[in-house]
Amino acid sequence: MKNRVVGILIIGIALLIGFIVFSFNRALTSIVNSTCSHGSACPMWGTIDFQTNISLGVMAFVIIIGLYLIFFGKEERIVTRFKKVKEQIEPKKVTKENYKKILGGLNKDEKILFEKIIEMQGTAFQSDLVDKTKFAKVKVSRILDRLEGRGLIERRRRGMANVVILKH
Repeated sequence: MKNRVVGILIIGIALLIGFIVFSFNRALTSIVNSTCSHGSACPMWGTIDFQTNISLGVMAFVIIIGLYLIFFGKEERIVTRFKKVKEQIEPKKVTKENYKKILGGLNKDEKILFEKIIEMQGTAFQSDLVDKTKFAKVKVSRILDRLEGRGLIERRRRGMANVVILKH
């Protein structure tokens, strides 16, 4: 439920409590008037006042909570939640335009290898990178070490091969 609706419900409940307290106090006052012969010095009058004050204090506290929810309670829109979920499900397109800034800071060999990973939509077997770049296995491994050290890629072991994944 929305916080505003909950706040209104809480205030409604507080007003109901206030009505019950008012009715109870009227009935109790009527009973004390008819049974107590001491007048205003009767100890039952003090009890009625104490109970009334406690009840009104609780009612005021509940109303304050309701007002807080109505005016200050943060609400996360359902559309926003669905948008966040959609972003998690649909990954961003892997294109050179999205990585222009990163490509500008790489040397020639790193740039070639990084572009090949981008062309393969951000995931590639290390052996495929060796084939596509025509670099030696050792050279590809060292370049990937540097890119991984910069936090641009991640290598994961899959059986006897490594999978190279772009970090977004």
